[in-house]
Amino acid sequence: MAQVRRAPLADQAAELLLERVRAGEWALGEKLPGETTLAPQLGVGRSTVREAIRQLAGRGVLASRQGAGVFVTALDAPEDWDAVLRRAGILAVIEARIAIETEAAALAAVRRTPADLRRIRRALADRAAHRSDIESHVDADTAFHRTVVAAAHNPVLLDLFDSFTPRLREAMVEMLRIRREFGDDADHDAHADQVQAIAGRDEGAAAARSRAHLLALRDALA
Repeated sequence: MAQVRRAPLADQAAELLLERVRAGEWALGEKLPGETTLAPQLGVGRSTVREAIRQLAGRGVLASRQGAGVFVTALDAPEDWDAVLRRAGILAVIEARIAIETEAAALAAVRRTPADLRRIRRALADRAAHRSDIESHVDADTAFHRTVVAAAHNPVLLDLFDSFTPRLREAMVEMLRIRREFGDDADHDAHADQVQAIAGRDEGAAAARSRAHLLALRDALA
C-alpha cells in the first residue's frame, strides 16, 4: 500500500485517496473506511486524514454525512482552476473574458449605483493615464474592467474575474508585446463608449460594446 512520504501531508494524502477512488477501489455512493483504518494505510495521523477528506469534499469527490460516515460522490475531481488557467493560451483567455465581462457589463448597466459609476469613471481616467508602459497599462486596464464586473453586483462573476486575474494579466502583457501597440485613442474611445452605455443604463449597448472590444482583441491574434 502506497504511503505518504513528503509534506504537505494532507495534500499528499488527498491525492492518494483520489487515486484510489479513480482506480475504482470504492464505488460511487460507497462508504469509505473509517479514519482509524485509513490513517495507517496512508502512513499519517487521523487529523491528516480528516484534512484530506475535507479537501476532497471541497472538490466534490467525497461527502461527510453526520453520523453516517464519508461517502464517494464523484469518481474523479475536476481539474484545478489555476492549473487550467496556467495552460490556457491567449485566445482561450480572451474567450473566457468575453463570457464573463459581456454579461457583467449588461448587469452593470442595470444595477450600477452612483458610487459604482464614479469608480468606473475614475478607473477609466487612470487607464487613459497609463498608455506608455505595457505592464502598468495592463494593470490599469484590468482595474477598469474589474470596476465594471463589481458594478454587476454578482459575487460569482466577481470571484471568477478575481481568480482569473493573474493569468489574465500574463496573457494580456504577452499579447501587447506581440502587437507592440496599445492604448491608442480608438481603444480609449471604445472603453469610454462602454462607460457611457453603463451610465445610461443601456443594457444591450453595454454588452455589445464589451463584446465588440474583446472580439477585436481576439481577431487581432487570429
